[in-house]
Amino acid sequence: MGVRGTQAAGPGTVRVLTLDSLARLRRAQRRSAAVPRRLSLPEDMTVPLGCDAVAVPARYGPLLLPRLPRVGCVYADPADWWWIVPSDSDVALEWPAPARYATGALVPHMPGAPGLIHRPDDTVPYTPPIPLYLALCRLTGTTPTWSRPLSA
Repeated sequence: MGVRGTQAAGPGTVRVLTLDSLARLRRAQRRSAAVPRRLSLPEDMTVPLGCDAVAVPARYGPLLLPRLPRVGCVYADPADWWWIVPSDSDVALEWPAPARYATGALVPHMPGAPGLIHRPDDTVPYTPPIPLYLALCRLTGTTPTWSRPLSA
């Protein structure tokens, strides 16, 4: 026996909502809240190589800045800094934990979107991925992938 409620759907029409309908609506609401969103680049930026992002815990952000030869667009929220890199910057690289790679610069949906905290002087939004990768490896004490011994 289900719980029923009524909701007016228009003049002279009543729509019945069952407990199953309400549960489906709630699931759909949760799914839409979990849909990631793309970091929006400044309008004057060009992305000839596509666009991905690397998230690092916020505590690493200020430590990375002076280690990089060029800093592109960087976004921040209270937990993470998001570095814009060219698409496919994860090919043949295992980004060191706790970094997270975001294909398409899609970030988890959260109440406040990460805000732009740094933009380059030119119109290319990228931080070079190899220097970023090496700086992250150094900060996290991780051996770069290509320096690890091969196992048979």
